[in-house]
Amino acid sequence: MKEKEQASGSAAGPARSCSTCGDTSCQEARRKDGESDRDFQDRQALQSRLCRIGSKIIVLSGKGGVGKSTVAVNLAAALRLAGKRVGLLDVDIHGPSIPTMLGLEGVSIRAGGDGMVPVDLNGLKVMSLGFLLGNQDEAVIWRGPMKMQVIRQFLKDVEWGELDVLVIDSPPGTGDEPLSVCQLIGKLDGAVVVTTPQKVAAVDVRKSITFCRRLQVPVLGVLENMSGFACPACGAVTQIFRDGGGKKIAEDMNVPFLGSVPIDPNIAVAGDGGRVFLEEFVSTPTAAIMRRIIEKTEESRTKNRKK
Repeated sequence: MKEKEQASGSAAGPARSCSTCGDTSCQEARRKDGESDRDFQDRQALQSRLCRIGSKIIVLSGKGGVGKSTVAVNLAAALRLAGKRVGLLDVDIHGPSIPTMLGLEGVSIRAGGDGMVPVDLNGLKVMSLGFLLGNQDEAVIWRGPMKMQVIRQFLKDVEWGELDVLVIDSPPGTGDEPLSVCQLIGKLDGAVVVTTPQKVAAVDVRKSITFCRRLQVPVLGVLENMSGFACPACGAVTQIFRDGGGKKIAEDMNVPFLGSVPIDPNIAVAGDGGRVFLEEFVSTPTAAIMRRIIEKTEESRTKNRKK
């Protein structure tokens, strides 16, 4: 694959810090009891980044292989196409797939004046551990504290600049990575929970929703992926698994149901080719379904922010 180059300039803008902020009500400007100088400065540096990001959305799944990264990529791309300033953060430490799905394999991160510069893909700012691995076949064998530290760096030491939305692609389950994101950010604007129709995946989705509630993360909705097969010729959807599992979970758990995305061969073609499905197959019936789901996600996010 031909190596892609980073944009030459940083869009981070002038550095800001808690010491220059005029918001006297912000608790981050105050030292906590027993907090060391280093921890206090580190927390303020993190908050200075987060304050420049309007909304933070995490994409979760209780089960692997449900298409969570596909949802995250297309959600971020759709928001960018709508004119928003968007970042995409891949916190899947052991299996970072975002660089492959966006055709960014082999791209390296460079240092800027105020931290690491995220990869700029047509205006979409992207960060992943995959950019920092010298060998894509290398296995990352880390325990929880190491993963927590690198996620902190991705939030604190990356020049995200001014963003309207940061979409965070999390690995399956309710372990170290999503927990670290929730603890470091403090207040997420919502979670999109992805499932497939099968019962074995649906059961784990309930755990993801419970995880969000315990950490006070609003659930923007449940998305049922791989719901039937979309004919590439006519667009007709044929059910090959049981359907309705995602909708029933949403009803049982009293959270919004965003909709169902069928299995479409073009989704795999786009992902394997390093292209965004919503950009490459914009006129397909599946793309129309996905756009409606993203509109519902935005409506849910807007509604939550007004509460």
